[in-house]
Amino acid sequence: MSLPEQEQLLEKSQLFHIKGTDSTGRCIIRIVGKFFPARALNVKVWKKYMQEKVFPALGQQPFCLVYLHTHVQSSKNSPGISILRSINEALPITIKRNLEAIYFVHPDLQTKLFMATFGRFLLSRGWYEKLRFINRLEFLWEHVRRGEVEIPEFVYHHDEDLVRLSLIDQGLQRDRH
Repeated sequence: MSLPEQEQLLEKSQLFHIKGTDSTGRCIIRIVGKFFPARALNVKVWKKYMQEKVFPALGQQPFCLVYLHTHVQSSKNSPGISILRSINEALPITIKRNLEAIYFVHPDLQTKLFMATFGRFLLSRGWYEKLRFINRLEFLWEHVRRGEVEIPEFVYHHDEDLVRLSLIDQGLQRDRH
C-alpha cells in the first residue's frame, strides 16, 4: 500500500477524535483501538498524521487520552510495542508534558499483566503513573462527564456483557469475542 493510501486509510479509520473535556476541564483525545489499522501502516505515516492533525488540534493545553481497548486483537489492530515506542519517541516534549491522564477502558488481563510487569520501563517517564485502567464505562464517568466523549455502540454492548458476565471483568472467563 502506498503512503498516500495509508494516509487515507488512517484518515477514514476514525481512530482519533478530539472533542470534549474531562471532569477537570482537560481536552479529550479519544482513541478507538478496534479502528487501529496497525498492520496496514508504517510508522512514518503515524508520525506524519500525528504531527499534522493531532498535535496542532491540541495546542498548548493540558489533555487526557481515553483509549477504548474493546475488541482489540493482537493479530489485527494491536500496534505492538515497537510501533508504540516509535510514536512515543516522536512526541514533542510539550505534548508529553501536557498529557495529564490516560484512561485505558476495557483492558484485558494480558494487557494488565504486561503493563504491571513492563509498563514502567516501556512508557515515557511519568506516563505509567498517569495510566488508569477503567474496567467498565460506569467508572469512566467518574473522570469524564457522559456525553463529553463519543463512545461507539460496540463498546456499550461489550460493557453490558461485562456487567452480565462478571467473571469476564475479572479475567477469569474468556470473552466470547
